[in-house]
Amino acid sequence: MKRFILATTALTASAFAAQAGGLDRSNQDIGIIFESGNRFELSFGSANPSVDGGDARTLGGATGNVTGGFNVISGALRYELNDQWSFALIVDEPFGSDINYPAIPTSTSFGGTKASVDSIALTALARYKFNDSFSVHGGIRYQEIEADVTLSGLGYGPLSGYRGQFEADGGVGYVIGAAFEKPEIALRVALTYQSKINHDLSTTETVSGAPVTAGPSDTRVQTPESLNLEFQSGIAKDTLVFGSIRYARYSDTIVSPAFFGSRTGGASLTDIEDSTDYEIGIGRRFNDQWSGSIAFGYQRENGDKLVSPLSPTDGAKYVSLGAKFQASERMDISAGIRYTKLGDAQAATRGVGQASFANNDAISVGFKIGYNF
Repeated sequence: MKRFILATTALTASAFAAQAGGLDRSNQDIGIIFESGNRFELSFGSANPSVDGGDARTLGGATGNVTGGFNVISGALRYELNDQWSFALIVDEPFGSDINYPAIPTSTSFGGTKASVDSIALTALARYKFNDSFSVHGGIRYQEIEADVTLSGLGYGPLSGYRGQFEADGGVGYVIGAAFEKPEIALRVALTYQSKINHDLSTTETVSGAPVTAGPSDTRVQTPESLNLEFQSGIAKDTLVFGSIRYARYSDTIVSPAFFGSRTGGASLTDIEDSTDYEIGIGRRFNDQWSGSIAFGYQRENGDKLVSPLSPTDGAKYVSLGAKFQASERMDISAGIRYTKLGDAQAATRGVGQASFANNDAISVGFKIGYNF
């Protein structure tokens, strides 16, 4: 039963967070710390979102698909020192964005607007078990992030043609949490807090290619703090229910470079609301080699439907299917697919909707290889 638990939880790999709240790409998963023994995991995911809409300035003319497909890779290593102490190293891509409005005649509000965000993080964790029921975990997280944003179109008025290039910068935060377990019924409830991380990004600002500041300036950016609540429990022989709630505080993620801020009264390029994501699923072991799961997820809508053009959706619902194959006593392979229905929204500037996005979706696939040694 223990190995089966690990099989089902592994199916919610980083690839499936492709359309989670805000800029989330990995959900900052630390699941490997709850494995047993020494273990190495390598995960790969690919997402193919389709987000298109109608431009209000051209009476609903097509914007084209404004999101690009992307891949995510993560790896993790766990070492068990003794019955009480275990350690883990996790490498992931916690945040990201790929937005590109095609520069076409039917998309005059935002045609040519682009935004890319890339990140990488290394988390070092330790876990201490007081007994079979209670444990605590925590550690430090080093993170690097960089971005490139271009604003284009009539929706941005005099700021059309603005570009901000944000060079990579590293920052350090922390992770802390606790868990309760009841092994005889495969029960585990874990709560994990991830701190905010501050970055000072060296920023070059231009308008239509011409510099608008004397030289690069630093832009303070704070990636969101988050809280993850995860649970699982056996409900019948070879059957497990699992779920999670994730809250990320994106309202503190303000990106206001010197020139842009001076022209907008300190407004942010991002304007992302706090996000809450829910998931519930069930898994079953079919035999000694095969197990599978199905999960349903929901991301809460923010309500007013007016969103940043750099993140033109509001809320989401998804269903994911996963399977695990125990290839040998030491090696297992997990795979899954997720279909996400993205919430309708209006891309807005200065509180006015400029383009409407509806009936959009995304397909994500993921693979994980685990090896126990």
